[in-house]
Amino acid sequence: MRLTVINNSIYVGGRRGPVAHSLDETYDLLQKCDGLAWIGLYRPDEAEIKSVAREFNLHHLAVDDTVAAHQRPKSERYGDVLFTVLRPARYVEETGRVEFGELHVFTGANFVVTVRHAEPPDLGNVRGRLERNPDLLAQGPEAVLYTIFDQVVDEYAPVVARLQVDIDQVENQLFDGDPAVSRRIYELFREVIEMQRATQPLEGMLDGLSRGFDKYKVAEELRRRLRDVQDHTVRITEKVDGFRLLLQNALTVNGTLVGQRQNDEMRNLTEASLAQNEEVRKISEASLEQSEEVKKISSWAAIFFAPSLVAAVYGMNFDHMPELHWVVGYPLALVLMVLSSVVLYRVFKRRNRL
Repeated sequence: MRLTVINNSIYVGGRRGPVAHSLDETYDLLQKCDGLAWIGLYRPDEAEIKSVAREFNLHHLAVDDTVAAHQRPKSERYGDVLFTVLRPARYVEETGRVEFGELHVFTGANFVVTVRHAEPPDLGNVRGRLERNPDLLAQGPEAVLYTIFDQVVDEYAPVVARLQVDIDQVENQLFDGDPAVSRRIYELFREVIEMQRATQPLEGMLDGLSRGFDKYKVAEELRRRLRDVQDHTVRITEKVDGFRLLLQNALTVNGTLVGQRQNDEMRNLTEASLAQNEEVRKISEASLEQSEEVKKISSWAAIFFAPSLVAAVYGMNFDHMPELHWVVGYPLALVLMVLSSVVLYRVFKRRNRL
């Protein structure tokens, strides 16, 4: 069975008080002692959230947001209860991707309820830091909220560092002509946008908390800590904004390089096609020249064939040939051979066959 109540403690004077074994017992102990209840839930069901809401009089809109989850970072006050949504992040080395969580924090006069919808952040570390500093924890729910802010912002730092490494690698891939770089740029671009959505609202949220220092009589030590968180937040958001600009430029450069490569390929194909056409032209010209030679040879062969035919006929050794005993037979044969050759020559010449 999945454990939804991760930690359930009462603190008196900054130190752990009576041990509570259930939410109902926590409610009873809180009424009996002047302390702080800190209830940590992990992916609770609706019944558990409704139980906490009834006990601490949480506004139904904030409860609905917690049940539905998938909220953007924000800070809203409902009477004496402050409802805060944070989007922590962590870099998963196995996949090379950034994983975003969702943390809801309810802070009232004497209670803090944290609802995690994902693994990050490490609230156990937050609780440990505060338990090792009872004077800070004795400052009340604001101390818990500010420390949670600090933890979430601190966990952004290694994520930003790994994103920087990934972007540097993409820049190397970009100029090496890696075909997979386009997809990687879009993946990083999407992660950077998610980081912006998680970090940019923090400045406004922290400014809002700062403006309430005097109204809610926040201790000077907590004010200094929150200002330190604000400084870290500004540095993180500036880096993330720079990442987005770098990736936008990388997309532009990648599009230019892809276009250049396509132009080079088209130019190479065109040059190859022109060379091939030139070869075809030369072959065609050679074929035409060969055809012309064949025509000339055929024409001359026809010219020489005509007298050869006449000579062949009159060269037959038959006794009964009427022309053999003609006085004009021989001159007539010569005239016939010359005449047939001349006629064929003129015909072929007129047709450009010679």
